[in-house]
Amino acid sequence: MQGVKVGSLLLGSNDPFFIAGPCVIETEKHCLGIAEYLAAMAERLGVALIFKASYDKANRTSSGSFRGPGLDEGLRILEKVRAATGLPVLSDVHESTQVSAAAQALDALQIPAFLCRQTDLVTAAASSGRCVNIKKGQFLSPQDMRNVLDKALQTGNRNVLLTERGTCFGYNNLVVDFRSFLIMRSFGQPVVFDVTHSVQTPGGQGNRSGGDARFIPHLARAGAAAGVDGFFFEVHDNPEHALSDGPNALELQLFPAVLEDILRIRSALRRE
Repeated sequence: MQGVKVGSLLLGSNDPFFIAGPCVIETEKHCLGIAEYLAAMAERLGVALIFKASYDKANRTSSGSFRGPGLDEGLRILEKVRAATGLPVLSDVHESTQVSAAAQALDALQIPAFLCRQTDLVTAAASSGRCVNIKKGQFLSPQDMRNVLDKALQTGNRNVLLTERGTCFGYNNLVVDFRSFLIMRSFGQPVVFDVTHSVQTPGGQGNRSGGDARFIPHLARAGAAAGVDGFFFEVHDNPEHALSDGPNALELQLFPAVLEDILRIRSALRRE
């Protein structure tokens, strides 16, 4: 398994790592508050954690949906988060023109699932030298991600993660095929399970996406048993009032218990 560097972290060992944060930067104060909570939790539990928040949600269901503070202000806030907490920071890039600025501010660049086949975007992100987390499109098979990964690796950058976030299953629904993790791990790069997006119902509420957060802890435990390398969670202190992806976000106060379940399962697997 290829080790992946993100800031000062080396990911891809036997220990699971975590990517967590709110879906979108709502305010600087809110973003910093969640980051500080996550940093303290990660230190207490001794886990590697990357803070995630989007500066722009460019693929929202409705044009009236909240998108975030934008590139310049969002990157400024994420740099402040890193300075205040010591956590590496990750955010989405949606266009090749965003890569240069994002790579100066972020430790990891994320390719959204809907854009994973955009060759120019993938190669630009990988060419930056930063870690790149590529989400598998809801419309792709896990085998198809071999071609996506090759686009990134051909730049010479080996710091690439692949993330499973579910596959379209009829209208407004996703399902996770747990064979996907084994298939994508066979490509030699660490694989991440985006637990919270996998319970999303895209466009399920008409002008916005829905979701069912009840299933998050159960799927997380299943992912741990399947040997997933990393886990992605969107967390929020008040999901009902979140400005993006509230229905599929994990309540922040529940996150430590879910994380501890994952660690216990992985510890049991190592003993076997």
